[in-house]
Amino acid sequence: MPTNRRQFLQSSALAAGALTMTPSLAALQAASASDIGPRRFIFIRKSNGIRPQEVALPTFSEAEKKQDDNKQPLEVDLHHHELPPWLRELEGDKQQMAILQGLSCKMSENGHWSYSSVMGAFKSGRNSLSGIKRATIDFELARLFPSPFGHVELSLTGNYSTFRTGIVAGYSAPGPHQRNYCYADPQTAYNELFKSVTDPGAVDSDNAMLAFLEGEELVKASVLGGYEKLKLSNHIASLEEIQGRNKQLKSLSAVIRQHLPEIAPVHAGGGPNASTPEKQQAMTDILTAALATGLTNVVTYTIDELSTPIKGIPGNESDHISIHELGHNGGYSGVSAEKIREKIRVGHVRQIRTIIDKLKAIPEGNGNMFDNTVILYFPENGETHHSQGVEAPVVVMAGDNCRLNMLGRYIRLPHHGTEGHKTIGNWYTTLLNAYGNPIEHYGDLDLEMSRKKLDQTGAIRQFLGQIG
Repeated sequence: MPTNRRQFLQSSALAAGALTMTPSLAALQAASASDIGPRRFIFIRKSNGIRPQEVALPTFSEAEKKQDDNKQPLEVDLHHHELPPWLRELEGDKQQMAILQGLSCKMSENGHWSYSSVMGAFKSGRNSLSGIKRATIDFELARLFPSPFGHVELSLTGNYSTFRTGIVAGYSAPGPHQRNYCYADPQTAYNELFKSVTDPGAVDSDNAMLAFLEGEELVKASVLGGYEKLKLSNHIASLEEIQGRNKQLKSLSAVIRQHLPEIAPVHAGGGPNASTPEKQQAMTDILTAALATGLTNVVTYTIDELSTPIKGIPGNESDHISIHELGHNGGYSGVSAEKIREKIRVGHVRQIRTIIDKLKAIPEGNGNMFDNTVILYFPENGETHHSQGVEAPVVVMAGDNCRLNMLGRYIRLPHHGTEGHKTIGNWYTTLLNAYGNPIEHYGDLDLEMSRKKLDQTGAIRQFLGQIG
């Protein structure tokens, strides 16, 4: 009998007998048989910025606080400090946390939204296909650790009053001039990811994906020509890959059944009556199950964007809160914008806490699944509501096999436009280098850094060297 997840995955795949595996399934099986297991990445995008002072440590010494306030390089041990109140649910895992300050993202879209650009370190215009210059960082990491789905994208976005539902255009990109699809509500994500167990007959038809392509993309074919039609054909080709993958997922049905999440009835039909915390919790359960079953090793989760309706948060249960209004200091029911912004962040951290606990509960190798996981929580648009991209704070949570030499520390890098400053391009290059892609530099360069002839290419060397 299998004694842990890896053995269960391996025995389940072998039970398929003469099944001809796709390359991704073969890679999954090989990774599952390794001593450590596949590496996993969860990108959690939030809107409305993370202001640098919101992640500053409240127990800084006077000298440390002065350095931090003045954007001077600083590094302190989290073990000797308290976390900001909104991060307190992670207090017990400070040795597996890094708070990274000082990165800039001026080469991506800033202001209200970043669209695809913050994940690809490029300027893209207002959500145009033509502006997508390269595969985003999540797709690049997914290629290093193949899986049946390759990459899963989830989002909780809407039009300020109602949430999007179904399969919709996403924010990640598999390559130049291509936009990923994403699951916009928990029920759709559940149906599509786990259909080989919950609805085997649907695996061959892929009606939901066909409806998305016909409704959102194929209608353009009659008016598009040449280059634009080529972009459309790239999306259609991805559908053929999805259909081929789904036929192979039946071999993993035993593993999927073991980790199948429960979805509350409130999420039926897109969940129009579900609160924001209920939707977030359901998406968390789905993404951890997708990782636990081996369906994917990389998840990108837009936990909110500026148009996401915020409904049912503690203390403001009856309010339909606009994140955009919060950005302009508008409060609700006598609660200030500052306090509501913090409540929203606390809700996000609660989901991170749940992900960590769920992954730690699943044995893998000599440890657990979280040992091989990196979670990145970051503002998708920079440091504040109307961001300039000068700073983009990142909170990193990672397990014992993390390949980054940064855990247990608060790190402020040199400020933008100064010697030694690092951009999100440097940060993404670091991730890729640490996990097996030797790329010299990922992403576009910063114009101000270029004008000042400051070095800005390559990985952040101080974060490399601790190999798990």
